Amino acid sequence: MRKCDRCSKEAKIFLAYGPHWLCKQHFLEFFEKRVRKTINKFKLVKPGEKIAVGVSGGKDSITCLHLLKSIFPKGTEIIGVSIDEGIKGYRDKALKVAKKHYKELGVDFTVVSVKKELGFSMSEIARKLAERKNEQETQSTCSYCGVFRRKLLNDFALREKCKKLATGHNLDDEVQTMLMNIMQNDFQKFSWLGPITGLKSKRFVPRVKPLYESPEKEIIAYTQFRGWRVYDGECCPFSWQAKRNAFRKAVDDIESKYPNAKFAALKFFQQLKPVLEKAESKKLNHCRNCGALTSSIECSACKQLKKLSS
Repeated sequence: MRKCDRCSKEAKIFLAYGPHWLCKQHFLEFFEKRVRKTINKFKLVKPGEKIAVGVSGGKDSITCLHLLKSIFPKGTEIIGVSIDEGIKGYRDKALKVAKKHYKELGVDFTVVSVKKELGFSMSEIARKLAERKNEQETQSTCSYCGVFRRKLLNDFALREKCKKLATGHNLDDEVQTMLMNIMQNDFQKFSWLGPITGLKSKRFVPRVKPLYESPEKEIIAYTQFRGWRVYDGECCPFSWQAKRNAFRKAVDDIESKYPNAKFAALKFFQQLKPVLEKAESKKLNHCRNCGALTSSIECSACKQLKKLSS
């Protein structure tokens, strides 16, 4: 029996990058301490701020919601927002899980419907894109979904006068996105990455990532040790289209051969960030239709809505 590095109890988890062998209790303390450190180090949340938390019902967002409520039990107003993309058999099940946690924690929440706000559900959008596959439509359903979800989350946080919008993005998500932006030659998006994203504008609520330094596998272990029910059923039926899948596999393959590679990539970016902030970037404007920040005349969401309506 392998013992915990910090006590005489049996180790329940092995973290190869340490390496660390930890029992259940010491792993929970280790995980929570790192999240607290991330929040403090990057000044993600200040006591007294009103915070919107995007909750899908999955492991990442549920963990983010619980820990923010635990770390800021008083003085900080935390409200939840869940996006209903209108994908039956998937999102409806995940939303049931999200609502259970909202009620358990006493968190006020709002479910924002893509169909109600934009006129199309993601299932309807997927059908439209499939019909246009021979009309030089290059964007996947996931591309549309990501743009619309970000817009609706930001719109909600603006309406509710929130100071920050917290999401469940983790270490793996961040490293995958870094690689995607590099290989797509998207310097602008690459430079915007980090534990707190967004530019100073009255039309944009800064997005913060409390799980920025937390590996996905450890979030899975954390929710299991806590005994939380999270949505882990069928994946989104359109997820097979996501370009991210290839980058996820590549990053995971590297990490399996070279433990700590993900943390190293994150630290490299953090050292590069001050240089990126000084670098010349595209001038941002306000979308002529909705007022959102954009490097063009119209924002991505408005452009996509026009394409869908044509």
